[in-house]
Amino acid sequence: MADVRTLGQFQDALDKEMSWRVKEIGVFKVASRRNSPENKPFIRAGVALTYAHWEGFIKKSSEIYIKYVDHKNLSYRDLKTCFAVFGLKSRLTTLVNSKKSVSNIDAFEFLIKEIDNTAKLDLASAVDTQSNLSSKVFCNIANSLAIDTTPYDTRFNLIDKKLVEQRNAIAHGEYLILSGADFSTLVTEVLELMRQYKTDLENAASLESYRRSI
Repeated sequence: MADVRTLGQFQDALDKEMSWRVKEIGVFKVASRRNSPENKPFIRAGVALTYAHWEGFIKKSSEIYIKYVDHKNLSYRDLKTCFAVFGLKSRLTTLVNSKKSVSNIDAFEFLIKEIDNTAKLDLASAVDTQSNLSSKVFCNIANSLAIDTTPYDTRFNLIDKKLVEQRNAIAHGEYLILSGADFSTLVTEVLELMRQYKTDLENAASLESYRRSI
């Protein structure tokens, strides 16, 4: 993953992550406009690829943002709770799941002592797309980064029905018929979603939305 210590580096990283995906999806979109029976397998493959880039971009761009926040070297106290959780999740899990008083006491003491220390955000398991990036999973990821998902409400049907459901049908070997025009529309709408999320992350970084309000 590229170094993302400055806002400029963060924006460049997102630009690169987006641009190669747009180019690759674009190849399928252009080819789908040809009115030929031989296009059907190509369109089916294009739906699977479009989904892969949707999932891949949301996961990768979110991880880039977390890494950017991590490089700010803020304390847990200075971060919004959703970000602090990335560094304290293992201890919080102990508090939730452990029935042993000693373990719970140790975990809580750790949290108290760590709260003013520099946060160390764990990227390894921070973003889980569950290999099925539905609107519900997407919202969970966005909320974990303090990204408002309200503007995406009208796109949930697109994500769940037109993208995820059709991709799953193809992945499971079902015969799905999709016209070139329908596929082209799907690509346009998914790319709009990806760009919207990219913009939200860039705005969040610029406005330092990861900081706890005083």
